[in-house]
Amino acid sequence: PKITIEYCPKCGWLIRSTWMAQELLTTFVEEIGEVALKPSETGGAFMISLGEMLVFDRKRDGHFPEIKELKQTIRDLIAPEKSLGHSDKKV
Repeated sequence: PKITIEYCPKCGWLIRSTWMAQELLTTFVEEIGEVALKPSETGGAFMISLGEMLVFDRKRDGHFPEIKELKQTIRDLIAPEKSLGHSDKKV
């Protein structure tokens, strides 16, 4: 699957986007086909999509995702059996 991180370049969120992309690519080496970074024309935008599904929207959700939360959400959608080690949910 393809993950797209759409970010507001005017807000300076490119570095956050590249860090999150690197974390996802490192964690899901065999599960992700691509992570794309997309500068948004909408001010304040920070959205993460898996294919056509909007997984996270900073405006809708009211905050940036914690990387642990983002990894768990992506894992639950593409590889529910995958262990995230120390980043996994506490049962």
